[in-house]
Amino acid sequence: MGVFSFFDELKTNVSPKRMFKALITDNHDVLPKVSPSIKSVETIGDGGVGSIKLTKFSDGYMKNRVDFIDAENYVSKFTLIEGDALGDKIEKIFYEMKFEDSKDGGCVIKIKSDYHTKGDVVLKEEDINAGKDHAMGLYKDCADYLIANPHVCA
Repeated sequence: MGVFSFFDELKTNVSPKRMFKALITDNHDVLPKVSPSIKSVETIGDGGVGSIKLTKFSDGYMKNRVDFIDAENYVSKFTLIEGDALGDKIEKIFYEMKFEDSKDGGCVIKIKSDYHTKGDVVLKEEDINAGKDHAMGLYKDCADYLIANPHVCA
């Protein structure tokens, strides 16, 4: 098994508090409204460490395990443990997301992704671009939704 790490950043015009709530703690309410491909987000457990977030899409699903959550400092760590996105090459994907103040009222989302592959599979960035592009698009759509709906996650 190999581990391949990738880093991404996204600047938004939404506060870290609102983006954290929309993408992490209140995603069951927000994400199905943001993306028509997301049918539901169900929390199995109390939402804290060890809980499972089951996201159902129109064409599949994924299960993320909550590994760490710090709602005061807007940091979350979770692991994609099951679902269509893993395919036959990836065992799991560990994510760390930090929502930092950008000093202009918005935030910078810093994302570290560790892809744990099966066997001797070697991943290149182009191998995962479609998934990364989809996720970044979802985050941008979420920010746009929050700007259009200032009462959501306020």
